[in-house]
Amino acid sequence: MKYLPDIRKSPSPNFNERREGRSPTILVMHYTGMPTAAAALDRLRAPDAEVSAHYLVEEDGTIHLMVNEEKRAWHAGVGKWRGVSDINSASIGIEIVNPGHEFGYQPFPELQMKSVVWLSREIVGRHDIKPFNVIGHSDIAPERKTDPGELFDWKMLAENTIGMWPSDTSIFEEDDFFENLQVIGYEVCDRELVTKAFQRHWRQHEISGIADTETKKIAAVLRKQVEHLTK
Repeated sequence: MKYLPDIRKSPSPNFNERREGRSPTILVMHYTGMPTAAAALDRLRAPDAEVSAHYLVEEDGTIHLMVNEEKRAWHAGVGKWRGVSDINSASIGIEIVNPGHEFGYQPFPELQMKSVVWLSREIVGRHDIKPFNVIGHSDIAPERKTDPGELFDWKMLAENTIGMWPSDTSIFEEDDFFENLQVIGYEVCDRELVTKAFQRHWRQHEISGIADTETKKIAAVLRKQVEHLTK
């Protein structure tokens, strides 16, 4: 039976027009980082908070539409990806209910992830968002963000044709790790923090901030995937 989540309208006043006529080319995953879904919904709809997202996904899989996709939601803040610095104008943001590292980070429930997969497929299909542009908040802002974090199942998304996951890493040539990160899309400022952000997404079992051999292999494979997709 085809999965169909419960979708509710929970409009936020916190949005404006996308700048320079941009259309969405990036999908950004966040966790809410608040104790409850209700608290997150309240904050994302509070005019004085000046923060929002296009969607919020609760732990039971309920999806809240908060800002229409053609509008510029305020979810990304300062960050950069593949040379784009106004991420809000170029992206769609999904907030996923989870207390986060501050309030007791925990695995994302199965129903919640099913809804994230369903919603992401719809968004990626509507806007032809490329796999290398399905990213986490920490990927665009490694110096200040850690979400959606190392418990988020990026591999499952990739298995459902959303985003990228490294294929065979046994064939590996030693090359410049940070150059590979730049080709993938990262802005390399603080090397330790950008390495941690990379590991939170693609080497989740150990977030060391050290570019060890395994981390380098994964980056090299992902670079090849990006280059193949951008030919």
